[in-house]
Amino acid sequence: MAILDILEYPDPRLRTVAKPVEKVDDEIRKLAEDMLETMYEAPGIGLAASQIDRHIRLIVVDVSEDQNEPHVLINPEYDVLGEVVEYQEGCLSVPGFYEKVDRSDRIHVRALNKDGEAIEFEATDLFAICIQHEIDHLDGKLFVDYLSGLKRTRIKKKLEKQHKMAAR
Repeated sequence: MAILDILEYPDPRLRTVAKPVEKVDDEIRKLAEDMLETMYEAPGIGLAASQIDRHIRLIVVDVSEDQNEPHVLINPEYDVLGEVVEYQEGCLSVPGFYEKVDRSDRIHVRALNKDGEAIEFEATDLFAICIQHEIDHLDGKLFVDYLSGLKRTRIKKKLEKQHKMAAR
């Protein structure tokens, strides 16, 4: 297993729309394992392949306290079922920033699992919010896109400054 580099906003590669996974094979399973290890190390509760510069429709999520309920979702889709709630979100690609975003608190999910089998389930609360957040990444969208232009610009400038300082 390997810890992978996570792209950070405003990297333009984060805007790439991911392509569907054509075949679930050992390479995809290894990538999913590496993504889980990277997510836990970061630490985070979700990671999309787009965030590690692999533009395929693959996300990993684990919202459990003990990091013992990993979910690998390939070509995930969802339908909104619940109420829209305001939730404080953060993102491994936007480190150090947390803002309120409106998302559905209940969704119906369809995807392939790591064995390539079709799965469907209902997700609620934080699990549902995290899945929506990660699928946004696959569509080239970040949580900062839900914010006002002023907040988005402020975050972008602070991260650009941090990147310049780190490059020295």
